[in-house]
Amino acid sequence: MAIIKAFKGVRPKTELAQQVASLPYDVMNTAEAKEMAKGNPYSFLHVSRAEIDLPVGTDEHSQQVYDKAKETFYKMISDGVLAQDGQPLLYIYAQEMNGRKQFGLVACSSIDDYFNDVIKKHELTRPEKEQDRIEHMQTLQAHVGPIFLTYPKNNDIDAIVENVLVYQKPVYDFTADDNIQHTVWVISESDAIENILSIFAQQIPYTYIADGHHRTASAAKVGQKMREQNPAHTGQEEYNFFLSVLFPDNQLAIMDYNRVVKDLNGNTPEGFLQKAGQHFSISKTSNKKPAQLHQITMYLDGSWYELIPKEGSFTNDAVGVLDISILQNNLLSPVLGIADPRTDKRIDFIGGIRGLEELERRVDSGEMKVAFALYPVSLQQLMDIANSGNIMPPKSTWFEPKLRDGLFSHLF
Repeated sequence: MAIIKAFKGVRPKTELAQQVASLPYDVMNTAEAKEMAKGNPYSFLHVSRAEIDLPVGTDEHSQQVYDKAKETFYKMISDGVLAQDGQPLLYIYAQEMNGRKQFGLVACSSIDDYFNDVIKKHELTRPEKEQDRIEHMQTLQAHVGPIFLTYPKNNDIDAIVENVLVYQKPVYDFTADDNIQHTVWVISESDAIENILSIFAQQIPYTYIADGHHRTASAAKVGQKMREQNPAHTGQEEYNFFLSVLFPDNQLAIMDYNRVVKDLNGNTPEGFLQKAGQHFSISKTSNKKPAQLHQITMYLDGSWYELIPKEGSFTNDAVGVLDISILQNNLLSPVLGIADPRTDKRIDFIGGIRGLEELERRVDSGEMKVAFALYPVSLQQLMDIANSGNIMPPKSTWFEPKLRDGLFSHLF
């Protein structure tokens, strides 16, 4: 069963919450982060992307950057921009986007659950990305970016959350520049906290990583290393737990995660379409967005095409049936020569939040040659794959809205 714990959250002063809160470090590059933080000394990007405050060209993975992040983080605490709660608490973090709301519990999850597969994974991680977050966490001695987890809906937890929403006022409530509303309540009543922890320990068999595989792996490895270095280790130290926000599975939505490719691997457009036609029925379409599973759309030379996989072109197992797998196995790899999309520089990935216009823009600009739009993976598919111990293809799921950094941090 899932182990979570209350913690002494490090949080922004109420009137500064909106200025502090920032998008996760990994959804923008350095230049974009610098522009986002421009004119805002309180932006948490000064911690999560500290290279923006160092000379242009500074290696974002250098120890100089991690040291700058530490300096800024603890200065924000000493200046009163951030403050630590005096006792272990739980929190509710609500987000509203386009009229849809989701309510998550902010708690610390166990690294033992990660190692024992109580926390289910569905993606592989890249060592260099893990190492970046390991260095960041070790230098700060803190988790400053929450992991996005989900769990099977539970009526008892829902009832406790609803009670807090009815009887307590939020400590933060603001609408960010992207029109996403963020609201936070503090759960301070000890019985409510104990009830939630008990329900997880007795009724929630697994939690699932929705977003943040690299941060989770990094947090687990940092905790493991600190255990080995602590002869007085008890298992209750803060490094044994990592910052997370846990949402019930019935409240989440997954957006499409699309692909663009730089070239046709030596094929002419006509030759490429002929080869693609071996495994797909292809026709021009005015419907850019796939309307259902096993319908892929493609943008090539100013036209949109519909690609329907032919019978026998895919298997019906949990991974093989995914449109992303079908595209990879029948077109990206054999025709376009992209054997490993995790490392091939000829392919890029575009989250559905950017819209299909971004696919057109990237191709029309000449930067890319062809784009593919995919029907979103369902949360049930994600959980089935995670439960089976299998791995989804890279960049399969795009969750929105994104959790904001800076609203909660967890000190070791």
